[in-house]
Amino acid sequence: MADPATYRPAPGQVPDQPGVYRFRDDHGRVIYVGKAKSLRSRLGSYFQDLAALHPRTQSMVTSASSVEWTVVGTEVEALALEYSWIKEFDPRFNVKYRDDKSYPYLAVTLGDQFPRVQVMRGAKRPGTRYFGPYAHAWAIRETVDLLLRVFPVRTCSAGVFKRAHQQGRPCLLGYIDKCSAPCVGRISPDDHHALAEDFCAFMAGDTAKFTRRLTDRMREAAAMQDYEQAARLRDDIGALERATEKNAVVLQDGTDADIFALVGDELEAAVQVFHVRDGRIRGQRGWIVEKVEDVTDAELVEHLLQQVYGAEDDALTGNGSRSRGEPAAAATRTGVVPREVLVPVMPPDPAQVSAWLGGLRGSRVDVRVPQRGDKRELAETVRRNAEHALALHRTKRAGDLTTRSQALREIQEALDLTTAPLRIECYDISTTQGTHQMASMVVFEDGLPRKGEYRTFAVRGPEGDGARDDTAAMHEVITRRFRRYVADRTATGDLELGAGDDDDLAAVGVNGPTVGGEVPAEVGDGPRRFAYPPNLVVVDGGPPQVAAAARALAELGVDDVALCGLAKRLEEVWLPGEDYPVILQRSSEGLYLLQRVRDEAHRFAITAHRRRRTKGMTASALDDVPGLGPARSRALLKHFGSLKRLRAASAEEITTVPGMGARTAAAVVAALAAADSVAPGAPAPTVGTPADTVPTDAHPADVAPTGATAGSPGMLGG
Repeated sequence: MADPATYRPAPGQVPDQPGVYRFRDDHGRVIYVGKAKSLRSRLGSYFQDLAALHPRTQSMVTSASSVEWTVVGTEVEALALEYSWIKEFDPRFNVKYRDDKSYPYLAVTLGDQFPRVQVMRGAKRPGTRYFGPYAHAWAIRETVDLLLRVFPVRTCSAGVFKRAHQQGRPCLLGYIDKCSAPCVGRISPDDHHALAEDFCAFMAGDTAKFTRRLTDRMREAAAMQDYEQAARLRDDIGALERATEKNAVVLQDGTDADIFALVGDELEAAVQVFHVRDGRIRGQRGWIVEKVEDVTDAELVEHLLQQVYGAEDDALTGNGSRSRGEPAAAATRTGVVPREVLVPVMPPDPAQVSAWLGGLRGSRVDVRVPQRGDKRELAETVRRNAEHALALHRTKRAGDLTTRSQALREIQEALDLTTAPLRIECYDISTTQGTHQMASMVVFEDGLPRKGEYRTFAVRGPEGDGARDDTAAMHEVITRRFRRYVADRTATGDLELGAGDDDDLAAVGVNGPTVGGEVPAEVGDGPRRFAYPPNLVVVDGGPPQVAAAARALAELGVDDVALCGLAKRLEEVWLPGEDYPVILQRSSEGLYLLQRVRDEAHRFAITAHRRRRTKGMTASALDDVPGLGPARSRALLKHFGSLKRLRAASAEEITTVPGMGARTAAAVVAALAAADSVAPGAPAPTVGTPADTVPTDAHPADVAPTGATAGSPGMLGG
């Protein structure tokens, strides 16, 4: 526990101007980000008597070891910069917005040659138009199923589309007239794109135009006594009307508005928002907010608006790629920020919030509390939803919060740790008889997986051909992970020791103001990949694996990280140098948490290994073909879609691929036939057993972030 007086800025050093400040811990990790109208006044409030501070604020200032700030020109700039830093550093003491689900959107991929209608979750992609979010994916599918009668836009995946194109035969939807079948040329790309645009126009609220158009065509068909066509058009009109009825009008004036509600206590709160477009509810979202900092409802509303509209703006403008100096208006998307934002309480400075939102929208945004009429009634409905969500969350999560705390406490007591292991890293090895060796690192913080910090390692060994056995592999992986940490820690220490006077500190943004209100380029300020050490390292295995990991830590001089191993057979916990294991009760929450961590590392290692093995098998089958290089190998696999289909192709079919001659095609067929004559049965991958093989010294390039193995295509991590 640090004394705040040891890093308190000197009197007069902090400027009396708007800005954003950051507290860092002794590892350099940003643990809190805040903004202030006056940096001097706000920072001074943190360095008063600890007894006068809120308990959570006390915990933050005693966990920190330094504070730094950046001066900006206006409070609106401070608001935008605060959000970008919270998003970048994910500080542990800032308010946490945990979405209670991944909300689905109805997406139309207008950027594709043949746009596709589909349900999408997660980050938004450029060239795609989104409608929602919706509470349930089935609600989207019901609506789409109705609309496909009138707008038969493609809904199939890329693989189904490609297969139908190769076979010259559409899928079932093409036969029942719920797809215009662009895969077989029944409709031109331009006409199909126009159909997708009409679908988007209907979803955006322009419904009357299409109903009138179908009604006119129905009457024309009836006048020409084409009663079958008239009946079909009548059914189409009914489908449009049913799709429209699913979104009842709630605001008669056709307003575009987002209505927020907030219900909670001192520790957490439930937030709900209804997205109303053209007077109709188009979507609903909810969050559970953990109040890890002392905030009022007004400040919570301000943070909420930052999170909601800042995240949407980042997604629509390239995931936050806009530079800090670029005006927010350059990223204008009127569909993201509505004309009205109705909140339960006004933020502390409504003018600056309105100005920021207006910059995102490109026109004036009205932020207010509804007082009467339909909007007040709708706000009350949203509030009741928030109350229900909080009650449901407490029912589901109260035991879980208690359980996680109990699990961490049991691990601390069983392993005789000085503090609870808030950050746990677990390592596992996966290999097939010493080939394609991969290691995984998974991270749990506060008892929950932090998948953004998962890593995979391609194990090479001292000779580049793999490690001798599982213990050598574990030694290499631990060495590589903590060598990066030691290097980053040393570099940070050198910077702090050699910084010189305050002018030098200001140049790198440490305890120094900027000049002229400009936001400076940060020097080495991004989160480092392995900069933050765990409180506990868990390895999958028994005494040999634990000894290898302990030896690696000792060689690097890392003595502030606890280590243990979890053996599979009897679920024994092994400590370095101990002859007997620590036995936790089978009903222990601590053992259950260690098992979850180990199992997640096991799963992640196997996934990485299988991807690497699959790529290696695919590549090796074509590597020895004379005259066939990497470019033409990729062209073959892209054309046929898989190695299996390539094996089934004749030499004549292979020559249709650009760049493939008759001689090379014959050589490919011969090479694949020779490979098929070899028994294909390969053993399943093994994970974490003493017979496994894995490495000792490697390069930073071998370390891949979540979702990617070294030298292989991207892989979803968990």
